[in-house]
Amino acid sequence: MSNKKSSRQERRAAERKLKKSNNTAGNGITNPVQSNIKSSNWMYGLIAIIITFICFSNVGGLEFVNWDDDKNFAENPAVVNFNMGDFSALTTDIFTTPVIGNYNPLTIFSFAMDKVMFGLDNPGAWHWENLLFHLFCVFFVYRICILLGLTWKGGLFVAILFGIHPMRVESVTWVTERKDVLFGFFFLSALYIYIRNKITPKKLDILWITILMILSCLSKIQAVALPLTMLAADYYMDKDLSFKNLYAKAHYFAISMATGLIGISFLNQQGSIETVDNFSFIQRIFIGAYSFIVYCVKLIVPYQLSPLYPYPETLPWFIYVSIIALPIVLFVMYKAHKTGKKHIVFGLGIFIVNIIFLLQIVGAGQGFLADRFSYIPYLGLFFILGYYFDQFTKTDHKLRTGTYALGGLFVVAMGVMTFNQNKIWENSGTMWSHVLKYHKNTDLPYGNRANYYRDAKLYDLALADYNEAIRLKPSNPEALNSRARLYFNKGGAENLKLAARDYNAAIEKKLAETKSPDRDQSLGEFYINLGAAYAMLGDPKAAITEFDRGLTLKPDHETGYLNRSVIYNQLGDFPNALKDIETYFKYNPYNADLWYESGRLKRAMNRLPEAVKDYTEAIRLNNTKGIFFYERARTQSQINQIDAAKRDLAKAIQLGYNNIDPEFKALMGM
Repeated sequence: MSNKKSSRQERRAAERKLKKSNNTAGNGITNPVQSNIKSSNWMYGLIAIIITFICFSNVGGLEFVNWDDDKNFAENPAVVNFNMGDFSALTTDIFTTPVIGNYNPLTIFSFAMDKVMFGLDNPGAWHWENLLFHLFCVFFVYRICILLGLTWKGGLFVAILFGIHPMRVESVTWVTERKDVLFGFFFLSALYIYIRNKITPKKLDILWITILMILSCLSKIQAVALPLTMLAADYYMDKDLSFKNLYAKAHYFAISMATGLIGISFLNQQGSIETVDNFSFIQRIFIGAYSFIVYCVKLIVPYQLSPLYPYPETLPWFIYVSIIALPIVLFVMYKAHKTGKKHIVFGLGIFIVNIIFLLQIVGAGQGFLADRFSYIPYLGLFFILGYYFDQFTKTDHKLRTGTYALGGLFVVAMGVMTFNQNKIWENSGTMWSHVLKYHKNTDLPYGNRANYYRDAKLYDLALADYNEAIRLKPSNPEALNSRARLYFNKGGAENLKLAARDYNAAIEKKLAETKSPDRDQSLGEFYINLGAAYAMLGDPKAAITEFDRGLTLKPDHETGYLNRSVIYNQLGDFPNALKDIETYFKYNPYNADLWYESGRLKRAMNRLPEAVKDYTEAIRLNNTKGIFFYERARTQSQINQIDAAKRDLAKAIQLGYNNIDPEFKALMGM
């Protein structure tokens, strides 16, 4: 009896061993724990980092661009005004306010810290920071591959491709896309800990994963795919895929759901979620299928990379045919699952769950593709390539030499393309010129390149581009508004008249296209701009009329209050001038010059103690302007604060302020 029992135990042990062997053979995991503890593995990860750094080593010479860099940080009050003295209030503002419809406060906070550390006139430092986060992502990709059983060769191949593929360029070299590399850093570190925990559980891992996921979601909404990515890892590692496993991830899915709902709400409020008039929801499904295929093709042949892929006027036939991708991919995944090729199911699964929300089936943005959308999704496809690189480079494999040669050539080609692709982001002019190589019949790149030329005072080049943008889309009021700014900036009576003409034309076209002219904020901006033109033409009453219209529609337009305040001041209407400045402070209380102006107006209205307080706030925000100290000194002397007045006058002189009334100086005994 005991012999039979012993025999059954041995047979069961053998069956378990065989089953384990079969599972291992199917997914390529040889001994992940043992692989993980080899110190040499870390060295190969550093090789991937060095190669990636070389391919992106020219990013330090790049400038900011006018493709959302302005809205996200260069002109974002939450970033521009950020200072450590008001850290708490400004940080709260960042985490409670979306930017152009996107809720990625951690990314915006990182911009604010960059502003404090590097300033807004040092773009190189901002670019290096993007690259630093990308290098961290490369290393985590390598470690994830090792934990999943790839050898150092396969892991290194995947990490290098993740690091240097030309589809990475947009995410790394465009400062606005800090959100890609930042969310990727937290996403991949969370995934790494999750996979490691499946091999060697640790008590605090779940807490760390949760924290990292929240940080990832606060960096970019795309992080909502992390729980689905975890399930793909469970499948590959032969972990339990039961309801119990899903329930254990309930809090991750809850975080994803909350992030998604918040993000959609803000996008909807901004109007970023749109259904392009030309395309129905059904047509967008075909667009999504086509985008899916293009992302797959560009993995191997990264052709015509562009910061913008505008929608076509009508859908060509091949976009409809692309729907065949859906059954083909599903069939490939089914056959791979049935034949034990779990690496294919896993890789395609990672790609699909991370790209599915970005296929523009629900439109959000001005293009149907974006290189940056592939940042995390490509990890799955790179993993498949790395798996086969491992298999084909085994010592006894007949394709070993050819695989090394082909893999090396592919890496070199991708690296060279990436190094060159970085250069198109040198400035807004080079970037939009590159877009126009492929999309000459689109008005947006002409308009944005014109904005760059205008700000660089290359007025003839700017005017030519504005004219082309208006020719391509005569109904576009934005182009007319921008051309009007060109005339306004040039100055002179004739140019100001041309500016007023274009502003009026922009308003007319905007009124014709908008369904709710009484609530259109962009229309409000047009009125405010027209008011500024009338002010420069010497018609203050007409200017105030347009400012009133504009601020009714766009009550948060800071510059509108500032400009109207100037007009009221010129007319001697100090109470209304002060009222506009006080309203301005509701939206931006960190402008030192406006606090000075507020103090000056209060002094003119004989509200002297209040004037001193405003001058004091101006000095708190900027203590380098001698005029602030001088005017506070004069006001303090009027209320018999003589000692304080003397100190301020001395400070003004120390700061080099020379326009001092000799009588006042003598009165102070100086």
